[in-house]
Amino acid sequence: MALLVPLLALLLLAAPAARCQPDQDQQLSDAVESASKSNTLVQILLLITVLALAPAILICVTSFTRIIVILSFLRNAIGTPQMPPNQVLIGTALFLSLFVMSPVVARVNTEAIQPYMRGEIEREQAFEQGLEPIREFMFKQTDASDLALFVSLSSQEKPATPEDVSTLVLVPSFIISELKKAFIIAFLIYIPFMVIDVIVAGTLMSMGMLMLPPMIISLPFKLLLFVMVDGWHLIVKSLVTSFK
Repeated sequence: MALLVPLLALLLLAAPAARCQPDQDQQLSDAVESASKSNTLVQILLLITVLALAPAILICVTSFTRIIVILSFLRNAIGTPQMPPNQVLIGTALFLSLFVMSPVVARVNTEAIQPYMRGEIEREQAFEQGLEPIREFMFKQTDASDLALFVSLSSQEKPATPEDVSTLVLVPSFIISELKKAFIIAFLIYIPFMVIDVIVAGTLMSMGMLMLPPMIISLPFKLLLFVMVDGWHLIVKSLVTSFK
């Protein structure tokens, strides 16, 4: 009897414990599953956000900015604000950007996307390796003064090497440099068309035809000049070679 009492007590104590153990395991399993679902939802939300911002991101880190600004200035310089249409202009800028960025895209595919799809590298490593060719392209096209400006505005320590420069500092520096170069090229494009406008306006004024808008007379001459010098060939050649 002296031995049975402790054994019965142990059995009675063990029975509730045995009943509680599955409950605790179930609660732990539910908590893990809930955390996993929350993680998945957060990842999906981040993916949707990135996809929504992808066009703007691609525009800001490629040659598209310079090309579309120059083509828009060209259209205004000729004096045809609606021709070519916006769809044609944007499509031309997209394909020219793809042509200019093709070596960078090939490197990203070879060094990051294909190894990640084969399971050779993790997602974070693939992102870093894919970002490196784009950073090299931006560094090549960014002026040192613009880069120094944003480094000073960021209140960060002066980077010793290009690898120390943050991408958040490099991207706005690249955009400012692209806009500056686009405006310089646009100024050179405007000069011959402006000369035609001045000549036509002076001729009409000397003839006393003040009520006739000079734009009506100068537009055919500007179109003729653009066609005679093979303007699209020169513009596209200048745009592509400006990234070399």
